[in-house]
Amino acid sequence: MVPLTAGNTRVKEARKLHRRSERSERRCFLADGPKAVEGALATVLGSGQDCVVEVFATPAAATEYADLLGAAPVTLVDDRAMSGLSDSVNPAGLVAVCRFLDGGLPPAPRLLTICADVRDPGNAGTVIRTSDAAGAEGVVLAGDAVDAYNPKTVRASVGSLFHLPVVLERDPAAAVRRAQRSGLTVLAADGAGEVDLFAADELLTRPTAWLFGNEAWGLPDELAALADHRVRIPILGAAESLNLATAAAVCLYASARAMMRA
Repeated sequence: MVPLTAGNTRVKEARKLHRRSERSERRCFLADGPKAVEGALATVLGSGQDCVVEVFATPAAATEYADLLGAAPVTLVDDRAMSGLSDSVNPAGLVAVCRFLDGGLPPAPRLLTICADVRDPGNAGTVIRTSDAAGAEGVVLAGDAVDAYNPKTVRASVGSLFHLPVVLERDPAAAVRRAQRSGLTVLAADGAGEVDLFAADELLTRPTAWLFGNEAWGLPDELAALADHRVRIPILGAAESLNLATAAAVCLYASARAMMRA
């Protein structure tokens, strides 16, 4: 098969999925790189459909990842076409067109992540990956949040987007209240919190939803006030604060540790 070029209609249509409006209209997105493609190929949607519509691969990548691709619908493209499909500086040579996942949160989760107004796609993807690693059962991107299907978010999740539900909620307050109605104790990560994370083991054994704010300005006071407790991560050195992804990792693993020991 002769690889398709960047000017091919199918390649052009797939490349349009870099735009959020196009993703929303077509309910499809791009998964870039072998880990993301592997996660997508292993995912069957609630409708019974395969998640993957088509995989674009360079000839070299198709050979290198032949075992991963198996019987997947693979379309060969040249390097220039792949550069347009991938948003990576050094493309791995694999990009899949995937259907929206549309997974809902479980009815009674033990550990949940709520991010309010997270804007950076890399941060969002890292939080999804961290939540997956720590055993959380879902992630809520609330408010004016980055699209979960942004190519950078998908890539930064390193396949975790396909492992646990990620849902969007326009109203962060509604996300907090819904978590509380589900029996979760909502803990707001707040540098001025009244609870010290290092002294919160008993609190952390409860079913918990961690609430994190925007990368730059954190949680608005009115939103943090809706939480059951505000929890601060001790800063032991001279650093002003932790970034969003690091704070999420510290808090989620503190909960995972406490729950395992309970």
